[in-house]
Amino acid sequence: MRLRHSAILAAWAVLAAPLAGQSAAPLRLSFAEAVRRAAEAPAVAIANLRIDQAGAGVREARGPLLPSVKVGGAWVRRSYSPQSFGFPIPSLPSDTVIGPFNNYDARIAATQTLLDLSGFARVKAAQAFERGSGADRNAVLEGAAQAAALTYLRAVRSSAAVAARGADSSIAAELVRLAQEQRAAGVSAAIDVTRARTQLVVAQGLLVVARNESDRARLDLGRVLGLDPAVPLDLSDTLAIGLAQANVPLNVDSAIAAATAARPDLVAELAHGETARRTSTAFANERLPRIDLAGDYGMNGLTVPDAVGTGQIAVQVTIPLLDGFRREGRISEQRAIADESDIRARDLRNGIGVEVRAAFLDAQSAQAQQSIAAERLRLAEDELAQARQRFRAGVAGNIEVITAQSSLVQARDADIDARYSAAAARVALARAVGVAHTLH
Repeated sequence: MRLRHSAILAAWAVLAAPLAGQSAAPLRLSFAEAVRRAAEAPAVAIANLRIDQAGAGVREARGPLLPSVKVGGAWVRRSYSPQSFGFPIPSLPSDTVIGPFNNYDARIAATQTLLDLSGFARVKAAQAFERGSGADRNAVLEGAAQAAALTYLRAVRSSAAVAARGADSSIAAELVRLAQEQRAAGVSAAIDVTRARTQLVVAQGLLVVARNESDRARLDLGRVLGLDPAVPLDLSDTLAIGLAQANVPLNVDSAIAAATAARPDLVAELAHGETARRTSTAFANERLPRIDLAGDYGMNGLTVPDAVGTGQIAVQVTIPLLDGFRREGRISEQRAIADESDIRARDLRNGIGVEVRAAFLDAQSAQAQQSIAAERLRLAEDELAQARQRFRAGVAGNIEVITAQSSLVQARDADIDARYSAAAARVALARAVGVAHTLH
């Protein structure tokens, strides 16, 4: 049995070695790189394809206004009765059939629209739709950049929490050692050792939870960026004070003006309204005359060698009179869409000012809270150091040390939360102004 177990373990080691060597290398990722990679996210790729579709729509709308050329040829073997065509020949019986005979025809035909105001308006509407698709893509990119930035911040926040819980575990282990030394020296009770060990177990449990949350946060970041989940991420940035900066104007009024002029969601809404209005114009212009030039030229004859050149040229004028009032219904529909878009654009323009002002207030508040949390952490560290000195000197029990340790844990969490909130507030401000893609 021992030999069998040894053989199984040896075989497993041989098989596992290549698999371990095939593990993916970690991908080192900075905050700026994560935001840049957001431009390659699946949602942005889909938006890029919609721009291509809109561009194809422009070419399709322009097609009827451009020359159309076609080439054709035919061979016909026919027979016919003059009587059936209304051309009776007195010298021939009424049931006379002429033919059969062959007819060959090869021809090139071309048409060109000279005047089509409805077609011109359709091209303008398609171009407006293309601009709207581009603005929609920018809006999707802004959302993807914001999602990537916030997910990265959550990942580095969880990494900071892991580091904090590791420091808590180290302090708790040192307190256990100190309590044991004090107990061995006879200056401390056994309950002090038990309390210290309890704190150590709690700290180790919180460390396990923090590591799990950190691993989950990295998976979420890879999912947002569309990365292979098998590739581990190595985050090069930490939750530092200056993380998540963007090209945001320092003045509130300047930021509102910049957002109103460049926010992609507002630009997209305005383009959608313009598309509806130009489409309505195209439908209305269908009432106007349309002028087309058409012509063809080819060879026609009973035999190929005897074929002669024939052709024609024509100018055609078309004036629509009545289509069952379907045109009026389409015009009313597009006008309603345009009015709806105008209302949304006006509401969005008003909301931009509110968003930017609120984002500035949140950023200022988060900055102040970050300073307060840093001072609280400093004081908690001093409190723990003094409590440990008192316990080591035998003038206080470890209850005082445990209380100071709990205060330090809370202060560390508050400092991490404050730094995260400040960075998240900067991301929200960049999104409000419409420059989330410039975050770095």
